[in-house]
Amino acid sequence: MKKLIYSLSLISSFAFAQNVKVTSNYGSENRDIQDLINFENIFFDTFNFQSETLKGKSYVIALEEFKNGKLLKTSTLFDDDYFKIEKDKLTLKFAFKLADGKLKTQIFGNGFMSKKSYFKLSNNEDDYAVKNFFGSADELTLDINKKNYIFAIITPTIHEDGSGSYCEVAQSDTAPEKLGEKFKIPHYFLVTVKFN
Repeated sequence: MKKLIYSLSLISSFAFAQNVKVTSNYGSENRDIQDLINFENIFFDTFNFQSETLKGKSYVIALEEFKNGKLLKTSTLFDDDYFKIEKDKLTLKFAFKLADGKLKTQIFGNGFMSKKSYFKLSNNEDDYAVKNFFGSADELTLDINKKNYIFAIITPTIHEDGSGSYCEVAQSDTAPEKLGEKFKIPHYFLVTVKFN
């Protein structure tokens, strides 16, 4: 019986260890800077990943583009195969700007920054919003063995009365890759992270 309890305890510990906790610090604490960021259609979010299983891992951050509910293409934003994660924590800063008919992205880490990437928008840039998948939660739990969706760059779902909602889309229980289909969003992007 003791062996069974010990085995179950090991399995439980191993299963729990596969999870990565994530917290977010959105924007700037300086109100004037945040107002300017909002005015310029810039979204800036710091993600803090934490798990013992992060040590020695690398990671790939990608952007998936969807049109009419179907995956159009996947682009790599950052592929860190050279710099392995040395600790049980990883902090990444994500910058998105919607301007001049384009989505501009860049990622900042400890001592590095990714190249700037640009993606054409189908709608006016003011129609889009960047949403993470935290909703009202303080932290997310990611599976280290899977591709995880962390941001959606979306236009709102439009109701019959003409009103629209972004949060209804990003905070729904719908699988991110099915958002366009369910909410009739013709064009949107998803940002993913995968640990290797």
